[in-house]
Amino acid sequence: MVVEHARLTVETGREDEFQEAFGKARVVLAEADGFRWAELLRCDELPQTFLLLVGWESVEAHTVGFRQSERFGRWRALVGPYFAEPPAVEHYHELGPRFSG
Repeated sequence: MVVEHARLTVETGREDEFQEAFGKARVVLAEADGFRWAELLRCDELPQTFLLLVGWESVEAHTVGFRQSERFGRWRALVGPYFAEPPAVEHYHELGPRFSG
């Protein structure tokens, strides 16, 4: 499994609208082949900054299967209007199972 790490910067003052739109976009994302899970976090220090973490079966499931599908267009139409700048996206491979204290 791979984890997509996307830093999303939203236009100042539109954070609540973005969160509402993301609720709809999450459904589209969950329909994608190779999708495992998603989590949206909001930065305390920079409230217009969000971190989107998405679990995918592989990098290709995200970059080819999702990004080259019509679902990506639908997803981007819902959340894209709120972006102040293009998202910064990276992929990380898990090194082992999650742990908690």
